[in-house]
Amino acid sequence: MMPTLMLGPCMREGPQRPEVPEGLRRLAWSCEAGAWASLRVLPPQNVRIDPSSLSFNMWKEIPVPFYLSIYFFEVTNPEEVLNGGKPQVRERGPYVYREFRHKENITFNDNDTVSFLEARSFQFQPDKSQGSESDYIVMPNILALSTAVMMEDKPMALKLLVTVMLSSLGQRAFMNRTVGEIMWGYQDPFVNFVSKYFPNMFPEKGKFGLFAGMNNSNSGVFTVFTGVKDFSRIHLVDKWNGLSQVNFWHSNQCNMINGTSGQMWPPFMTPESALEFYSPDACRSLKLVYQEPGVFEGIPTYRFVAPKTLFANGSVYPPNEGFCPCLESGIQNVSSCRFNAPLFLSHPHFYNADPVLAEAVLGLHPNEEEHSLFLDIHPVTGIPMNCSVKLQLSLYMKAIRGIGQTGNIEPVVLPLLWFGESGAMEGETLNTFYTQLVLMPKVLQYAQYVLLALGCVLLLAAVLCQVRSQEKCYLFWSSSKKGSQDKEAVQAYSESLMTADPKGTVLREAKL
Repeated sequence: MMPTLMLGPCMREGPQRPEVPEGLRRLAWSCEAGAWASLRVLPPQNVRIDPSSLSFNMWKEIPVPFYLSIYFFEVTNPEEVLNGGKPQVRERGPYVYREFRHKENITFNDNDTVSFLEARSFQFQPDKSQGSESDYIVMPNILALSTAVMMEDKPMALKLLVTVMLSSLGQRAFMNRTVGEIMWGYQDPFVNFVSKYFPNMFPEKGKFGLFAGMNNSNSGVFTVFTGVKDFSRIHLVDKWNGLSQVNFWHSNQCNMINGTSGQMWPPFMTPESALEFYSPDACRSLKLVYQEPGVFEGIPTYRFVAPKTLFANGSVYPPNEGFCPCLESGIQNVSSCRFNAPLFLSHPHFYNADPVLAEAVLGLHPNEEEHSLFLDIHPVTGIPMNCSVKLQLSLYMKAIRGIGQTGNIEPVVLPLLWFGESGAMEGETLNTFYTQLVLMPKVLQYAQYVLLALGCVLLLAAVLCQVRSQEKCYLFWSSSKKGSQDKEAVQAYSESLMTADPKGTVLREAKL
């Protein structure tokens, strides 16, 4: 049910209504009808997923410019780390990319759903970046160290074989690669070896990169409800890649696909609402909670943030037990959806995580202002006005007996990079949004009071005229000169009450 602003009852029939002359009746009731009409702020057909709706083009191709900002953690003391020392990192960046999104293969289904692929591509923005894609960064050799951890419980003979293989392929615990290689992929003998024997391991054949396969790609087939038949389910995900739930985790609750696809939410939010969406990159559903109201460029918003339990481990927050095996609270093990590599997801700089994680690495300074994530949503439409989603990817590494490349590395969750995905409505889209959803409702709000007052004045005049039902009514403008001033007045007279005109008064009849 859409919210409707009702100004009062509109009784058009009944004996209590006075018999007003036709002309005045038309004028009075037209004003009354305008004043008492329902002012629909946002009809359902304007926000549902339908080619005829006003928001369809915005849903199809989000007009908000998105930017992906990457911050790398360069290891400044790799030799010390190999000898058992505490890692020292230096944050490099941001390296900023413009992100383009649009929906393809849009197919409307019979069950009130629509299926689509959301294509995405990235373009490097030198003017917004602190560095270039040719910058070299010293980072852990993710493939070599991941292989070592995965071999921890294997027979010693196999570990020694892996050591020989890594040595022959020139692999060490740390690597010095360019930003472009780390982001979009590189080829070397070890990558070629893995691709030969595990052909489906990398998203791009023969290349390994943390964001390889994301450029000029899509995030899978989403099927969401359109809201045409059942408005209460608008934008909610029905299936992702044909699945009602994923199978990465160890409980049905953690495998559930909840909320939307992460671009729009059902309208008419309240402070009790939660912001839930499924993220293919995180391999899980994420749930944000209401923090406070706000205003973005004159548009009222609700701010939603991540709860402290978002990445909490099972001992701190039992519903997250299905994401384990876990380490310290505040980081989520994503190895099950990342080829069993010991990778962890968290807030940047281990914000909101167990303090021992940040204390184990020199150079980390978690704080809320820089490292928390938020979404500012227009509560009436469910459309994001301003957002900043920040996440960190870390690698668990340690010395593995039998694999010489790991040296004496102390067990540590070492941050690799953190990224912020941000976007804010601007330009013509923002102006249109403000006009239709802020300015026009204000105009209508004031108009209702003007129309109400006008209707009351006209009705009062009609009642005064009809003191006797059979008498004729007249509405006069009387003008007279008193001294040097002209005075005009509007009066209603009935035949029985009319008296002689004051001297010097000119009466002009208005035929009703």
